[in-house]
Parts: sequence; C-alpha cells; structure tokens
Amino acid sequence: MTTSTLTPPAPVSAPARPRRRRITGAGVMFTYTWLIILWLVLPIFVMILFGFNNPHGRFNQTWQGFTFKWYKDVFAIHELTSALWLSLIIAVLSSLIAGAIGTGIGYALGRYQFRGSGVLNLLLFATMASPELVMGASLLSLFVSLNSGLGAPTIVIGHVLFSISFVTTVVRARVITLDRSIEEAAADLGANGWTTFWKVTFPIILPAVFSGVMLAFALSIDDFVVTNFISGNATTFPLYIWGTTRIGLPPQVNVMGTLIFAAGVLIAIISNLRSRAKSKRD
Repeated sequence: MTTSTLTPPAPVSAPARPRRRRITGAGVMFTYTWLIILWLVLPIFVMILFGFNNPHGRFNQTWQGFTFKWYKDVFAIHELTSALWLSLIIAVLSSLIAGAIGTGIGYALGRYQFRGSGVLNLLLFATMASPELVMGASLLSLFVSLNSGLGAPTIVIGHVLFSISFVTTVVRARVITLDRSIEEAAADLGANGWTTFWKVTFPIILPAVFSGVMLAFALSIDDFVVTNFISGNATTFPLYIWGTTRIGLPPQVNVMGTLIFAAGVLIAIISNLRSRAKSKRD
C-alpha cells in the first residue's frame, strides 16, 4: 500500500502595481530651465519662419505662403542694406577699440593693486548697471556741449564707452586666475616684461579677450537706446527697423536677422569645438 503526498498549490502573487514616478527637485528644475530657454528662443524661431513668408501687402505679420525669394533679394532695399553695413562697421570698430582699451584696463586691475583701483572698479560696474536711457542722455549732453556734430563717429564713441566695462570685466576675471609661475619662468629664461606679455600672458588670456570683443560686438550691433540719442542723421539697422514698423516691416529684415543669428551660432560652435580639441590635446 502506497501513499501519495499532495503538493499544495503555489500561492498566486498579486499583479505588481506600476510605480509612480516621483517629481524631484532636479526634474522640476530641468523642466523649468527648458521652458525658459524655449520662451527666449521663440521670437528667434518666429523671425526665421517669417523670413520665408510671402506677404501680399506691406505688413509681414500673418503667414501667407512659403518662399525663398527674400533670400535672393535680401539686398534689394538700398536703405536697409546701408543701415546694416553701417551697423556692422560701427560694431567692428567699437568692439576692436573697446577690446584694446578694456584688455589693458582688465589686465591692470587683475594684476596690480594701485591707488584708485577701487574707484575704477566702481565706475566700471556703475557703467554696466546704469540704464541705457541715462547713458544716452549723458552722451547727448556731452556732444552738444562740445558742439560736435552727431553721426557715425559719435555712435562709435558711445558704443566704445559702454562696451569697455564688459570687456574689462571678462579680461580681469581671467587675469586673476592666471598662474604667475608661468610668467616667472619666462623671466628666468631671459624674457623682459614686454616679451613675456606678448609671448606668454597674452596667448593665455586671448580666449577671454576674444569673448570680450564678441560681447562688445553683440552689444553694439543691436543697441537702440543709446544710438537713438547720438545718431544724428545716421541710420543703423535697429533704427531702420524702428522707423519701418509703422509703415510695414519688409521680410528682408527677418532674413538679415536670421543671417546675423546664424553667424553668431556658427562662431559659438567653432569656438566650442576648438576648446574641446584643445582640452583633449592637453
């Protein structure tokens, strides 16, 4: 007589409930950051889009069709083309002048302690913090009191004056973190102060100088408030846009703005790639 052992059935497990994702602070910050970025670049996307619009009237405000003809006729309006070239020339001149002066001031403030350096720092930050309305009115009063005519030269002077502070701040921050032992090694090898600066110091701070110059260029080419005070009969690109908003903004304005934006993005990409390549070599 044999007995059989009955095996009890295995317990049936309940189906697993899907885990809820917890909303963390990092996730909220990530989402918030991208929402802000999208909000900031939305006008740029609209500008790029309406560069391909085919309006049937003077106002380029509603989408009426897709076309490439504005890129072919981007320089068809003589006044707009002249305003763009004037803005580019003024931006190049003012950024180069501000870059040269700001580099010297930034190097002096970052390297040496001298009487009046605190006051100079205060003046530089006051220039950056002051409203453009105050800067424009002050420059206008200065030029009128000197009985100098308003035009492109006064625009260059005005742009240089408010751009120097930004170049100085960028260069000064780089000079403060500069390793002095490299310059001391050059001096030990027989290099004088001038040779050490151009052969050793300047190549090291060159990225900061370039960043300051590009910042001054960007501030100059899109400045409206200060330029409106001291332009006289000269018409820059922002002034032309302001003047044509009431009678109809031509699509070429969007095309030119797109090309300027694309050039800035291209410069940023090239600079980033060069920095990565240099870091890999080091």
